[in-house]
Amino acid sequence: MSMYRFALAALVCAAALPSPSRAQSYPSKPIHFVLPYVPGGIIDTAGRHLAIRLSERLGQSVVPENRPGAGGMVGADVVARAAPDGYTILLTDPALVTNPTLQTDAPYDLKALQAVSIVGSSPAVIVASLTLPAKTLPEMIAYAKANPGKLNFASAGIGTAPHLAGEMIKLRTGIDMTHVPYRGIGAAYPDVMSGKVQLAFSSIAGALPFTADNRVRPLATTGSARSSVYPDVPTVAESGLPGFDVDLWIAVYAPAGLPPQVLATLNSELNKTLEHPELKAAFAKIGVTPRGTTPEEAAAFTNSEYEKWRKVIVDGKIKPE
Repeated sequence: MSMYRFALAALVCAAALPSPSRAQSYPSKPIHFVLPYVPGGIIDTAGRHLAIRLSERLGQSVVPENRPGAGGMVGADVVARAAPDGYTILLTDPALVTNPTLQTDAPYDLKALQAVSIVGSSPAVIVASLTLPAKTLPEMIAYAKANPGKLNFASAGIGTAPHLAGEMIKLRTGIDMTHVPYRGIGAAYPDVMSGKVQLAFSSIAGALPFTADNRVRPLATTGSARSSVYPDVPTVAESGLPGFDVDLWIAVYAPAGLPPQVLATLNSELNKTLEHPELKAAFAKIGVTPRGTTPEEAAAFTNSEYEKWRKVIVDGKIKPE
C-alpha cells in the first residue's frame, strides 16, 4: 500500500471512531423529553419543571413531549426504540415495571431501556368519601370486614401503583373491595364525593384540591414515612400493616446502549438539577421528594420494583380489563 493510501485509510478509520471531542460536546442539539401521560398529572408537572432546570444546566433545550397512551406504554416504547445517543429520554413511574407483567402485549422490553436516575419519591394517599363512616384506615378495614363486597375503590387505572397499593391492602388484610379504574384520578373524585365510590387510592397531586377543602377525607399515606403534605395523616404501616411501603417514584430512562460519557453527563446534571431550590419547591407542592441516584442504583431499584409488583399482580390474579 502506498503511503498516500495508508494515510487515507487511517483518516477514514479515525472518522468512523467516536470522537472524544464530540462526546464531550454533548448535548449539541435539543433533547426530546418524553412524558408518557396526558398533561396535568404528576409526570407532566414534574417533567416540565425538570425540563426547565435541566435546560439551564445543559445549555440546550430539553423539550417536554406528551406521548400518552396504553397506560404509559406508548411513550416508553418510543424511547426504547430511539437511537441511544442521549437525545431522547423518558420520565415515567412504576407503570414502566408493572406493564410487562400485566399486559401481554407490552411493546417494550425493560432491557431496551437504560436507567439514568430515580429522581423523585411520593407516597399515594388513601382518601374516603365523607359518606363512609370510617374515619381511619383501621376503621375502614373493620368496616370492609363487616360488609364484604360493599366497598369500591378508585384509581387512575389498572396496573397503576395506587391500584396495586389497594390490591396489596386486600392481600394483607383479606378484605373484599372492588376496584373501579378511571382514566386519570381526577375523573374519580366526583364519584368519591357523592359516595358512589367510597375510596380512592390517589397521587397526592390528584388528592390535594379535594382534601384541602375537606370534600374527601385522607385516611393514610402509603410511604415508609409521613408525607410533608399530610403530616397529621398516619402511614399505612403506622395504621396496623407494618412494612407496608408503596412509592409513586418517578425516574428518567434512556435507550439502552447509551455512550458511557453521555450517561454520566445526564446522570450528573439531572442529580444537580434536583438540588435547585425552585425545583424542590415545585416538587413539594405535588408531594414529590427529590431523590437522585447513580445509574447502577437506578437499575437495581427498577429490577426490585419489577419483582415486587410482579408478585402482587400474579398473587392477586390481576388482569387487564
